[in-house]
Amino acid sequence: MEKDSLESTANILKLLGDKTRLAMMGLLIKNDCCVCEFVEIFKMTQPAISQHLRKLKDAGLVKEQRRGQWIFYSLNRDHRSFPLVQDVIRHIPDQEEKIIQLEQQGLRITCN
Repeated sequence: MEKDSLESTANILKLLGDKTRLAMMGLLIKNDCCVCEFVEIFKMTQPAISQHLRKLKDAGLVKEQRRGQWIFYSLNRDHRSFPLVQDVIRHIPDQEEKIIQLEQQGLRITCN
C-alpha cells in the first residue's frame, strides 16, 4: 500500500469516525438530503450541519446540487474511496427510519 493511499484512507476513516458524519453518509447511501432535513434529523443548528457537510464535501465524499433555493447533498459514488465508504456504511444500523420519521412528521417535503 502506498503512503498516499494509506494517508487518504486514514483521512476518510477519520471523517467517518464522527458519528454525525457517519450517520449522514448512512442516510445519503439511499437518499439525497438537504441541510434543513439534517437539521431536523440530528436536532443540530444549521451552521453545525453545514460544517459537517463541508468537511465531507471538501474530502470529495459528497456532492451538492442546487434545486431551486435548496442545496441537496448526495454521495459521490465516483470517488475512489466510495467502495471503502460503502463497506463502512454496511456495518452501521440502517438510517432509513430517520427519513421515514421525517416523512411522517411532514418535514421531508419542506425542501421541494
